[in-house]
Amino acid sequence: MKLFRLGLFFSLIFISVAFIWGCEKNSEYQFVNFSEKAETRIQGSSMPETKTLHVAVAAMISPKETIVYYEELLRYIGKQIDYEIVLVQRKTYSEVNELFPKRLIDLAFVCSGPYANDKSKYGFEGLATPIVRGKPYYQSYLIVQKNSLIKTLEDLRGKIFAFTDPDSNTGTLVPRFWLYEKNETPSSFFNRIIYTYSHDNSILAVAKGLVDGATVDGHKWEFYNAKNPYFTSKTRVIKKSDYFGSPPLVASSFLNSRLKSRIQNVILLMHKTEDGKKILENLMVDRFELPKEEWYENVRRMQVKVLQKQ
Repeated sequence: MKLFRLGLFFSLIFISVAFIWGCEKNSEYQFVNFSEKAETRIQGSSMPETKTLHVAVAAMISPKETIVYYEELLRYIGKQIDYEIVLVQRKTYSEVNELFPKRLIDLAFVCSGPYANDKSKYGFEGLATPIVRGKPYYQSYLIVQKNSLIKTLEDLRGKIFAFTDPDSNTGTLVPRFWLYEKNETPSSFFNRIIYTYSHDNSILAVAKGLVDGATVDGHKWEFYNAKNPYFTSKTRVIKKSDYFGSPPLVASSFLNSRLKSRIQNVILLMHKTEDGKKILENLMVDRFELPKEEWYENVRRMQVKVLQKQ
């Protein structure tokens, strides 16, 4: 809980600095920079000859929160396969995805957008999709400050809005699609736009009134609202999207096929072990299942339509 507040506190400082510098209407996107942690070693078990897997996590949550959120899960995987896990973090989704063709990472938790639209480009394949509250799906939540008078998307016209990452499905593609349906673009609809680069930073920006609205990963909002509602309690969900396949764990196409199968079996069966079940409960995940392409088809359709509007 303390780590959560501390991470968000520092994020607030960076967001505030961005606003001091200012956001011009004729500059469609304003970028907010956040500190990142490059690599963290998570020891699976001691080996005479260290075998290492490099695992990346897209910036769905800020760096400090990522370590808290994923450390136990990655340690569990490493222990089961007798590998040392090196956690690699980058600020943007694209920076993570671009590590795959360079053979710099073996596994990653990626956003549903890049998974649905760019698997062949980056050279990765789905291993497992989290099942949350009995479903392999998640939604985008449109949030505003709790005491705001804003009740609909239309009420955000001419306001300041936060996207998460340029390649985020729930944090960017979904609101762009909603505007496409209104024959609008972000630059024609909003007064100013910033990128926060993580969902917890977007929650913070709304809670503190630094922006008028944002769209965030519904899983992340529900997770924080259940575990530590200090900031989510200061926000209000005014719109939810359709359901999309949840962000999956993917593997590099260069990874040894036998090792890939071992990792997949570990994560698909972890809900049947005592330690694995506890970890999943802490993450509010029921279990993992093999990803199905139809779960992500509506993400692809949205992408096509939004690109046509550009």
